Amino acid sequence: MNKKVVGELFSLVRCRNPLVHHITNTVTINDCANVTLAIGASPVMATSVEEVEEMVQLANALVLNIGTIQAETFSAMILAGKAANEKGIPVIFDPVGVGATSYRKKIAGELLEKVRVTIIRGNASEIDSLVGGKGKTRGVDAEDKSFDVTQLATKAANLFSCVVVVSGKVDVVSNGKEIVQIENGDTWLTKVTGTGCMTTSLIGSFAGTTDDYFSASIAGMSAMSLAGERAKKNLSEGAGIGQFKVKLMDEIFHLDEYIWGKEVSIVES
Repeated sequence: MNKKVVGELFSLVRCRNPLVHHITNTVTINDCANVTLAIGASPVMATSVEEVEEMVQLANALVLNIGTIQAETFSAMILAGKAANEKGIPVIFDPVGVGATSYRKKIAGELLEKVRVTIIRGNASEIDSLVGGKGKTRGVDAEDKSFDVTQLATKAANLFSCVVVVSGKVDVVSNGKEIVQIENGDTWLTKVTGTGCMTTSLIGSFAGTTDDYFSASIAGMSAMSLAGERAKKNLSEGAGIGQFKVKLMDEIFHLDEYIWGKEVSIVES
């Protein structure tokens, strides 16, 4: 990893303003759109099977999120994913709650078979489920805490030939060879619905800016973790989770390569 290259992406994304096409879940769609704008990219949230292939032609990255998946939405994901592969733009996959039901596991497997995914972002139980493990998922939350996350990320990256981002107390990014651990963050990030989905949007924003998808994944994951840490630290006395969410978006908006370079905590292994 070249830290200078990752840091420069914070300026580059605002300069290039990539269009990130989302087919995402209805719980967090507004937050995903806003965080994409906050980091300097542009969101579009087109989900209809009649238009997704055409919309992909305008996009610089495609984000697929199965959080509130339905059959028609899944069909749109496959169409959009194949169109993105043909165009040569990155596909970022968020397998929300994949271990919770057999249906989610089935469609996640089908998507990974039919679409060439560039980056996968999930929590440890979700990634474990994708690679055939037995980690349990309760809704969208990781339940089993016993994972060797660096090993899991590397295994998944090699299995799916992509970059894998595992979010948790310590976030891990692997391309199958290199591994980076991001040690920023705050437990309050787990108290706000959609921070994982928003992180995937951040990764998509950076991935739409560069073809260095390992660096883009580090930038996106660390942006959320660092912004969460800063938001908590800068809250006024007596503030609660509502103000934290607003402050989180503000911190993402103000995050630049200088703040990132000074405050990010990254360990390479």
